[in-house]
Amino acid sequence: MEIPSKYDPQRVEKQWYTYWMEHGYFRSVPDEREPYTVVIPPPNVTGVLHMGHMMNNTIQDVLVRRARMMGKNACWVPGTDHASIATEAKVVAKLRDEGIPKDSISREEFLEHAWEWTHNYGGVILEQLKKLGCSCDWERTKFTMDPDMEASVLQVFVDLYRKGLIYRGYRMVNWDPEARTTLSDEEVNYEERQGFLYHIAYPVVGREERVVIATTRPETLLGDTAVCVHPEDERYLELHGQRVRVPICDREVPVIPDEYVTMEFGTGCLKVTPAHDENDYALGEKHGLEIVDIFNPDATLNAHGLHYQGMDRFEARKAIVRELDEKGYLVKTEPYTNKVGTSERTRAVIEPRLSDQWFLRMEELAQPALKAVLETRDVRLVPSKFENTYRHWMENIRDWNISRQLWWGQRIPAWYYGAGQSDFVVAATPEEALEQAREQSGNPSLQPGDLRQDEDVLDTWFSSWIWPISVFGGILEPDNKEVSYYYPTTDLVTGPDILFFWVARMIIAGYEFRGERPFETVYLTGLVRDKQRRKMSKSLGNSPDALELISEFGADGVRVGLLLSAAAGNDLLFDESLCQQGKNFANKVWNAFRLVRGWEVADREQPESAALGISWYRARFAAVLAEIEDHFSKYRISDALMATYKLIWEDFCSWLLEIVKPAFGEPIDRATYTEVIGLLEDNLRLLHPFMPFLSEEVWQHIAERSPREALVVASWPVAPAADPGLLAEFEFASGVISGIRTIRKDKNIPFRESLKLHVLDEENQPRKWDVLIRKLANVEELVYADQPAEGALSFRVRSNEYFIPLEGAVDVGEEIRKIREELEYTRGFLASVRKKLSNDRFVGNAPEQVVALERKKASDAEAKIETLEKSLANLQ
Repeated sequence: MEIPSKYDPQRVEKQWYTYWMEHGYFRSVPDEREPYTVVIPPPNVTGVLHMGHMMNNTIQDVLVRRARMMGKNACWVPGTDHASIATEAKVVAKLRDEGIPKDSISREEFLEHAWEWTHNYGGVILEQLKKLGCSCDWERTKFTMDPDMEASVLQVFVDLYRKGLIYRGYRMVNWDPEARTTLSDEEVNYEERQGFLYHIAYPVVGREERVVIATTRPETLLGDTAVCVHPEDERYLELHGQRVRVPICDREVPVIPDEYVTMEFGTGCLKVTPAHDENDYALGEKHGLEIVDIFNPDATLNAHGLHYQGMDRFEARKAIVRELDEKGYLVKTEPYTNKVGTSERTRAVIEPRLSDQWFLRMEELAQPALKAVLETRDVRLVPSKFENTYRHWMENIRDWNISRQLWWGQRIPAWYYGAGQSDFVVAATPEEALEQAREQSGNPSLQPGDLRQDEDVLDTWFSSWIWPISVFGGILEPDNKEVSYYYPTTDLVTGPDILFFWVARMIIAGYEFRGERPFETVYLTGLVRDKQRRKMSKSLGNSPDALELISEFGADGVRVGLLLSAAAGNDLLFDESLCQQGKNFANKVWNAFRLVRGWEVADREQPESAALGISWYRARFAAVLAEIEDHFSKYRISDALMATYKLIWEDFCSWLLEIVKPAFGEPIDRATYTEVIGLLEDNLRLLHPFMPFLSEEVWQHIAERSPREALVVASWPVAPAADPGLLAEFEFASGVISGIRTIRKDKNIPFRESLKLHVLDEENQPRKWDVLIRKLANVEELVYADQPAEGALSFRVRSNEYFIPLEGAVDVGEEIRKIREELEYTRGFLASVRKKLSNDRFVGNAPEQVVALERKKASDAEAKIETLEKSLANLQ
């Protein structure tokens, strides 16, 4: 094939992804090999590719591609989550734009719209992942609302209910008034917000006096059914058993004593609103108080809101404060900062609300999962710093509110057959439900129309917590071949923000339904932030378009840009210059390949320098490969890439190719060319997981390959143990070459001018490396001497001193002048540093690292002065 002069990512990416798909390289079926299994954290069906997805899926692809090359049966299962709250909100908004209120259509009609939305947009993000190069087994793509997936979820619900772990309860729950559904405690974020503490006077019935309560939510006084004081608070002893009148609504409520009240907070007098505060509800139950709910599902005021009926809660707050002030009930207002619960999905402020909900008992279920991470270490969190967070959540776990007041999702498999809420059965299918209802009710004549299914759907996380099992059919067919082979999975790559939402619950489900862990390792990535350390988001406008980045820098360039700064568990400070660095690296590899392929090859003797260089690079490759393997074992993916990057850019391109490059106009010997191509192929094997498109393109240009010989299924490189002696010798020789190059650069001596080099060899370095020094530094004469050369510039490599006689190459007088100037400046600098270090006050008070830095400056200056003085002596 003709080799293009420039690397074209767009053409290459389309060509090779199509090729990989056509030949089924990503397809996995159970066989005799060791499985390597990864399940994708399913993105929302409404989603599009963003920077977090890019980083997370790039890491997964690196791990999967490497496992495939290591001979494992790599299976990466893709899919999407139905995302009940997010998707329903999208569909409701779409219908609203079309002039169709949700409450004007039936559930079935709404679901038709939801499925239409899903079919139109649900596959977008998965198609975008293909552009990134993700090597998923696309034939295994799952959706949490697929028939088999839904059946698995319902089966789990029935199983847990029959075990007595799922129950229905009337509880105070977190209500999202925007999505109009409950949320679990874990779906509520608490944010500090600046508000006010309102002091409001409540008249005591039959007396002239008033009691003052302090509240941040004056609008809820319309639902007050008591005022509470501490039984030992001397200020209110006479009020025990009395009644007070709630302002505006004029409701008479009792004053109740209870130790729950903190005497020191506010006025020590607490308004009790059982319908709108969890603690107030507990007080209400204890004292038998009336419950008055003043809110509609959308957090507007209902009929109990009196003349504020229909008004939004926050607008009502302002209006009620004005009325309280006008009528003399508002005593004072003071600024107050408190934590406000907001919906993790919609950002709406949460309302506590009493409601019939379904709950899952979690304390007992959590124990095996707690033990697996913190005691037996069957599941490993990387980095381990997240173990403390995991421990805190799991040891303080609460029952999980698993029902949601939505239409989109798996509908709760409970059927009511009587007038009461307690007359219900739980079954996986309507047919089973009817049979159970007939038996439970004692009425064999019940018909399907006599049963009505629960209106609620299950929390989205309740479907995804069985994801590693259900994608292999392990709930419906626990002993099937697929789940027996692929489960437990190997690695999970996800963000720490869903460590409890998803990861912990999957571990719980794994032990409950399979009796074993769902995965071996959880690699927790950081968040993607901009250069100002802000989390990337659409609202801030600081999140670049993922596809535009791929278009500009190529998928491989973007992958490298993301990985270079994606240390496990640490936030990634994204900068587009990193993608440019990735693109530059791709061009470097491409141009290196073109350079090698451009050499004429001849049957001639291999030069000593080439043989030496190749033996060194093999040793260097072995050492770096061992380093890379260690990085992968510790999930330091960024470090593994950087080691690969330096090996190829510095060791291969900058050193080896210079060592073996034939003289201008001369051919290269066949043995060297063949070996260099083989080393390039080894490099491409290492590079492939990180830069799959570029590496496959170069690989296919090197030789004509059959589909079985494609790089995507080539073997991971294996190398013998590195030779540390050989590496140390080369490091010394390269130091000499670099020293000569530095003098050439500083003194503007062109490379075409050959130099003489005199050596005082205290290190007894092997002379075999002289051939490289001669070639790479253009040294025509290399002399091992007993005395320093006169009229020469010098440098040192460890104990050896090297001298380059000038002999007209430079103006000696001008060089002496420059050295004296630099010597004078360096001596002055050293004096200033020494003065600072002689100041006991500075040394005693400055941070230790600052003092250490100053001492290093002094040491460096002393060494430089010694070198300059020797150079000056040699020139004079």
